[in-house]
Amino acid sequence: MKKNSPLAIVYITAVMLMLYLPILVVVLFSFNANTTRTAVMNFTGFSLHWYQGLFDATSGYGTQLLASVEVAFWSVLAASVLGTLGAVGMLRRPLRKSLAGRAASGALSLGEQLAMLPMMIPELILGIAFMSLFTFLKLPFGKMTLILSHITFCVPYILITVKSRLSTLDPALNEAARDLGASPLKAFFTITLPLAAPAILSGSLLAFAMSMDDFVISFFVTGAETTTLPLKVYSSVKVGVTPQVNALCTVMLGAAFLLVGLGQLISAASERRQAQTKGA
Repeated sequence: MKKNSPLAIVYITAVMLMLYLPILVVVLFSFNANTTRTAVMNFTGFSLHWYQGLFDATSGYGTQLLASVEVAFWSVLAASVLGTLGAVGMLRRPLRKSLAGRAASGALSLGEQLAMLPMMIPELILGIAFMSLFTFLKLPFGKMTLILSHITFCVPYILITVKSRLSTLDPALNEAARDLGASPLKAFFTITLPLAAPAILSGSLLAFAMSMDDFVISFFVTGAETTTLPLKVYSSVKVGVTPQVNALCTVMLGAAFLLVGLGQLISAASERRQAQTKGA
């Protein structure tokens, strides 16, 4: 298939429509002026009606959004520390054997395989496992159990991202710092951590998005007093979908675009600084 052939253009157009047409429909119907039961099917005009009171504590999603943000913030904060330290430790003390006991040349090490397990295990199984564990430990279900669960599946995203970044760094930088009298801790905070910061930020943003989006695990470990945004949306959908849910999705989509743009700007600035450093 040629690059600019009509078939290639049709194929790309079809793929783009499949990916983005549902999103465009959600955004469009968030501005629907129709307030009847057919609002999700009949578009009658543009209005900001569904955005009014979207984040009210009583009629909107404000309380649940704050709960989700709080859970995601503390989960990602703890996961970023654990993931970064884990990535540094895996590089300095690598486990060279795979799960089968063979040499891991060109394959994932035992540490990487274990770290990626929460990403590969189905969320349904993880949710049941966490529920059983917290019940066994007699921990009250609520915000704490939510944070502990989210930390577990957030760590792999940060660990793998940071490890990939650290594996490309020149080890001579740390060695030079040590030769100049820096302690291992000071070398880590002045050399390793600043160079790994873009990867930590990238992994943290991905983990934050996964935490905000999680429904299955949160369903099993939440309590009666704590409801996250996905749980609230699910309960709203069960009793009938209104364009207010579309408005919420549009706002969150806009926030996601802003975060992606911010991440790209930070990454580009970091690359420019590295290029200037190498040029000097």
